[in-house]
Amino acid sequence: MAAPKPDWGADSPPPRPAEKRYIMSTELHPDFLTKPIAHRALHDVSDGRPENSRAAIRAAIKAGYAIEIDLQLSRDGKAMVFHDETLDRLTMETGPVNQRSATELSHIPLRGGRETIPSLKQVLKLVAGRVPLLIELKDQQGELGPTDGKLEAATAQALADYEGPVAVMSFNPYSVIIMARLMPHVPRGITTSSFDPADWQPIAPAICDRLREIPDYDHAKACFISHEARDLDRARVTELRNAGAVILCWTITSPEAEAEARKYAQNITFEQYLPTFPA
Repeated sequence: MAAPKPDWGADSPPPRPAEKRYIMSTELHPDFLTKPIAHRALHDVSDGRPENSRAAIRAAIKAGYAIEIDLQLSRDGKAMVFHDETLDRLTMETGPVNQRSATELSHIPLRGGRETIPSLKQVLKLVAGRVPLLIELKDQQGELGPTDGKLEAATAQALADYEGPVAVMSFNPYSVIIMARLMPHVPRGITTSSFDPADWQPIAPAICDRLREIPDYDHAKACFISHEARDLDRARVTELRNAGAVILCWTITSPEAEAEARKYAQNITFEQYLPTFPA
């Protein structure tokens, strides 16, 4: 099937009929396996669509892709859709995201467009169940260890009444374990990697060594992983897939890389090109 026409107009498809309303379960909705997942939504700053912005989300919805977003916590305990711990790279402001209130963050312009930082609640209202939404909770303590649970609680609160296909994940397995307790009906996974210590500083090498073998999958009652594409041939990944885990991967940037990744993974997270939909 050909790639979707890149039409980024503001108009979006109408909400799905009531009879198709999705009821959450602990397994991924089938659309997570058939719709390529737009990394930080379908972003392109050259076209006014910063990553994790509402413009990028509207573009992904219009193209029919699933969407991956990231969450950080505001000073007043709200889940905000933003990737970095600090504002420096993505905005004209500086400093930690968690030192600003949700209201303050909502007025900060994103570089490369006319967008500001949205909350998770705003994004959920925008997506409204029309495409699958994959939510990554970013590590808040900086050690991939025990978490205070504040971002997890804020995420659960925002998702409480959401009815569309959704799943949560994190590089921090403690975060996923907390989500299993707070929202046992929401599918969850662990974002995973080769955990090369050189790439993960200041995370301790011993923690990298432990997380590399994905030891918390069962404890988190996960149903999928989203694994680093260049490490998909790892024996532990194959072991999990053979045991029934869904294997997603990050981040694919070309058709050639996608073809290689699909030898191991059931779906991809992508950016910088428009993948086709599997037949």
